[in-house]
Order: sequence, then structure tokens, then C-alpha cells
Amino acid sequence: MYAINEDLKTGKYKSVYLLYGPEGYLVRRYRDKLLQAFCGNGSKKALKDDMNFNAFMGKDFTVEQIIDLAETLPFFAERRVLLIEDSGLFMKDGDKLADYLADKPETTVFIFVESGADKRSKLYKAVTNVGHAAEFRVQDEDTLKRWIVSLVKKENKQITVRAVESLLERTNSDMELLSQELEKLFCYVQDKDAIDLPDVEAVCTTVISNHIFDMIAAMANKNQMEALRLYYELLALREPPMRILNLIGRQFTQLLTIKDLRNRGFDKRKIVEKTEIKPFIVDKYLAQAGKFPITTLKEALEDCVQFDEAVKKGNMSDRLCVELLLVKYSGKVEE
Repeated sequence: MYAINEDLKTGKYKSVYLLYGPEGYLVRRYRDKLLQAFCGNGSKKALKDDMNFNAFMGKDFTVEQIIDLAETLPFFAERRVLLIEDSGLFMKDGDKLADYLADKPETTVFIFVESGADKRSKLYKAVTNVGHAAEFRVQDEDTLKRWIVSLVKKENKQITVRAVESLLERTNSDMELLSQELEKLFCYVQDKDAIDLPDVEAVCTTVISNHIFDMIAAMANKNQMEALRLYYELLALREPPMRILNLIGRQFTQLLTIKDLRNRGFDKRKIVEKTEIKPFIVDKYLAQAGKFPITTLKEALEDCVQFDEAVKKGNMSDRLCVELLLVKYSGKVEE
């Protein structure tokens, strides 16, 4: 993160970036910053019309297609930018692209965006050799408190300690949710100089991550009716299906990470250090992860990515994709 900030500040950019990790808010934020820097405009419409920009989502492409585009010189511009998201190439099948990165044209920029990356992979090592890999971890509570205060100060306001703590509790320290709740608060308080606890209680919804945890617990226990009930309850509260899907994917990512660390012999203290997740939440996740085979967690995470891609391409409704995910894993009998 700090290296990218320095690049943005100095204007001296790498030609390859990998952005990955469980804190999707930061991943997307820095993706957009880099696109703004390289393309001059980060809006979807402007990028769609940019002859020197190409985006690939999921696995609906071949490495050969990417290389062919990368070899194409930019049209009346300094760079050609290739954005590759959720490809899975940093887990497997990335060797050919890794070999190519060492000899690619200087005019071609790669921006990879992934939920996870294997640091032992050939592609990961190739990126670090010619560019920069940035991992965005879940931020600790002190960092989030400072971040909240800084956003409030930008609005020329103050916020009480109790209001900050309530915000963190209601959003389960999720940066995407925090950002959205703060926007609601700014509109609510308007001319007030300070945000206090009653403001938060009046405007901010209770944490939906508790629903997500219970939903995944219902999936683990093969309680399909309960999983769907919790989902429809969130829809009744006007929670967008895509936000629900993203939070389900985020929790599956955390469960997979924690289960992998446990399988590798890490104790609870080491897991807390590695993941920077609060100890009491690690306890809950360890218990929940124990109900899923690691292969199921990987498959579920892959399905989250595929459903997200299907919705963005217009191939499936957002509401239906979450229903299908819940039905698949709450009714599946493990072998």
C-alpha cells in the first residue's frame, strides 16, 4: 500500500501491479487509483471507450489472448493498460504469463486484482521481479478508528469515541460498510458540527455480518430453510444482493485462511497474528471452519467469484445468484 502511494505521489510507476487480499474495499480503491493514474479516468464508461484499455474478468479468456493484446502498441498514448480480475492465475496455470512478463513491451501495463495469491507461484514471483505486489489485509481496530476520524475531519466535523465504537460494532469493522454508513451519517447530521452516539443509533443499520455468519452456519448444518430465511430477511432490510454475496465470499475467504493455518499447525495466537482478526472472532471462525472440508471452502469461494462475474456480465440476476449459492451448499451432502 505504501509503495503504491509513493508511486502515485511521484508519478514513477511500475509496469505490473498485483492487488490482492481479504480487504476488498482497499483493493478496489487502489485499483481505481491506478486506473485513474494510467488512463486519466477511472469511470466505467470512459474506460469502455478507451482504445488502450482492456479488462478481463474471471476465467473467460486465454493467456494467449492477453499476450496478443499486450504486444499491441498503444494508439496515440504512452501506455496500453490490461486489467485482469479474479483470474485465479496466481493459484494455478500462471506459468506461461509469468515467463512473458519478463520480456513484455515497456508500453504495456498489467494490473492484476485477486482475492488471494500463492506467494510460491511462478507468476507471483515474476510480478515482484518486474513490478509490485500489494496485499491488503483486514485492518486492525486502531487503524480503522484513525481512518474514521480522518474521513469525518474531511467533512469539517468531529465524532465522539462512543460513536466510533458503535460504528465499528455495527459494521463488524468492514471498511465497505463503514464507508457507506458514514455517508448516511453525513447526510443525516448535515449542519451539526459533531456526530455522536444517538446519530449512529438513529441512522446506521445493525451489522449484517452477524446474519452472514448465521447464514453460513445454516449452510454448514445443511439447514436450507434457515439459510434462505436469513437471506430474505436481509433483502427485506433492503440490503443489496451483491453486498450480501461479497460478504459471504469475504467470510469464506477468512474461513479458508484460518482452516489452512490450523491444518499447517498454527495455534490460535499465531492465527490471530497472521490474520489480524480479533481473538473472539477467530474462535467463532475456527469452530465454523471445522464443519467444512477445505475442498468445499475452496469450491464455495470459487462459486462466489463465478456468480459475481455472471451478474456483472448480465447473465444472471443478483438475487438469484445468492439463492443458488445458498441452496447448493445448504443442501449438499459431504462425502
